[in-house]
Amino acid sequence: MKQKIYQIDAFTSKLYGGNPAAVCILESWLDTSLMQQIAAENNLAETAFAVAKDDHYELRWFTPEVEVDLCGHATLATAFVLYNHYDYQENMLRFISPRSGELLVQKDDSGLLTMDFPADELIAVSEQANISEAIGKTPTKTFKGKTDYMLIYETQEEIEAMQPNFHLLNELDCRGVIITAKGNDVDFVSRFFAPQCGIPEDPVTGSAHTTLTPYWSEKLNKKVMTAKQLSERGGDIQCEYHGDRVKISGNGVCYLVGEISI
Repeated sequence: MKQKIYQIDAFTSKLYGGNPAAVCILESWLDTSLMQQIAAENNLAETAFAVAKDDHYELRWFTPEVEVDLCGHATLATAFVLYNHYDYQENMLRFISPRSGELLVQKDDSGLLTMDFPADELIAVSEQANISEAIGKTPTKTFKGKTDYMLIYETQEEIEAMQPNFHLLNELDCRGVIITAKGNDVDFVSRFFAPQCGIPEDPVTGSAHTTLTPYWSEKLNKKVMTAKQLSERGGDIQCEYHGDRVKISGNGVCYLVGEISI
């Protein structure tokens, strides 16, 4: 059987930037083990699978190694595919994820895609010595979200200079680690590391901004913010805080359209 597949660069307006994600729009669900094999074969940070149902699409995400609870850039990529390759006409897309509930994506006249996600719940914790050692520098503050730790630093230059020990990161009991600081030309910057999920450093992480946005909104006393993820590919994100929800906006570019054999 042949299955159409798309590769989209998310959170960027140019090819070879942002975060690439593979997208498969299915007629019906494949076995979980097969979707995991496809994601491993793609060897991208995420592969998204979606199935139309009534007035929404069901949506699931896989790294090369595991299924994950939430993925922002692959959700944006899926919306991009539906709008640009499946002629979806409504300005609002409704996704239902078995692990994260309802996720909304809206397209404006310029093509900008805005995702409406649940905000993360942050708890301030004492410094985690093993995490500080893995990252390579002690943060000023440490927070624990539902799946990730977030470490706060003073400057963008510190974030850019970090060279984590991925072997130590792989031993941590969490999905990943976010490091962040106030930005020089944007409101805040970040990087995200998730070697346990098969992603040493993620180029751009939409789900991490459900953690970052509540913190920086309170810190900067701003509701609407600009952000940049300082990976090698880089990514630009617009964030808006609405209490229990976070709006995360970005663009997408199609790199590849093809078929895979199943």
